[in-house]
Amino acid sequence: MNHSAEKRLVWSLAVTLVILIAEVVGGILSNSLSLLSDAGHMFTDVFALVLSLVAAMIMKKPSDFRATYGYQRIGLLAALINGATLIVIAVFIFVETYRRFLSPPEVNSSLMLIVATGGLAGNLLMAWILGRGHKDLNLKSAWLHVLGDTVSSAGVIVAAVTIKLTGWTLADPVAGAFVGIVIIWGGSRVIKEALWVFLELSPAEFHAEEVSRLISETPGVICVHDVHIWSIGHGLPAFSGHVQVRDQKISAADSIRHEVENRLSQIGIKHSVVQMECAECEENALYCSIERPADTHHH
Repeated sequence: MNHSAEKRLVWSLAVTLVILIAEVVGGILSNSLSLLSDAGHMFTDVFALVLSLVAAMIMKKPSDFRATYGYQRIGLLAALINGATLIVIAVFIFVETYRRFLSPPEVNSSLMLIVATGGLAGNLLMAWILGRGHKDLNLKSAWLHVLGDTVSSAGVIVAAVTIKLTGWTLADPVAGAFVGIVIIWGGSRVIKEALWVFLELSPAEFHAEEVSRLISETPGVICVHDVHIWSIGHGLPAFSGHVQVRDQKISAADSIRHEVENRLSQIGIKHSVVQMECAECEENALYCSIERPADTHHH
């Protein structure tokens, strides 16, 4: 099987649709909230996988005059929407859980068990198809959806067995609440990672002072300032900064710049913009202040 992102997403989408239909029918016939909660989660999975598939196709487009950095953040936007849908569906599950705690209905545990077992098998298949340890946050968000479903299906199976053996019908809404917690955990993680890139915060593995120190140790470099580290897309760190050197020929300064870029590349920053200069910055600090438009007349 071709393990491209698109093909993996298409296969997962097909399996998800089958499980979704089975869980909706099974949930209605057995009157099981945990099964219907899982079906609700599966519905967001369908939405998530379609979104991830479209994003994966758009992300392959090369950079152009509209998107000079490329289309990497389309995938991040899809991940952000996926995460938000997970949180919304969890809220609906919690509301229904509360209602069922007040008046637990009769549940057909045998049918519930059969459908949930089928759902678990399907989710394990999808988790295998999508794989794990993704650098692509778009694919990771889809995988987290599936992982949440796998845990949820296991919870529904436990509830079905409990009802079958003990007749304790509250096991159904308890399992529903458990599904909701799993969904919120996965959704909040994806939202946090996507927002981290959108807000252009420094990637967790890079500290501006440590990167500046590394550059300062390059032979010929006097100091580094106006340092900025951010991410173009998930797993795509970028750097810009001013490097001060003594007054010299452009060719000599260029060899220093090449060495600085080489050092940045060794720690994982492939995209860098290094401005060489021989005059001191007005504010010779590690991070030069970014002027607001209203302040420009002072300089």
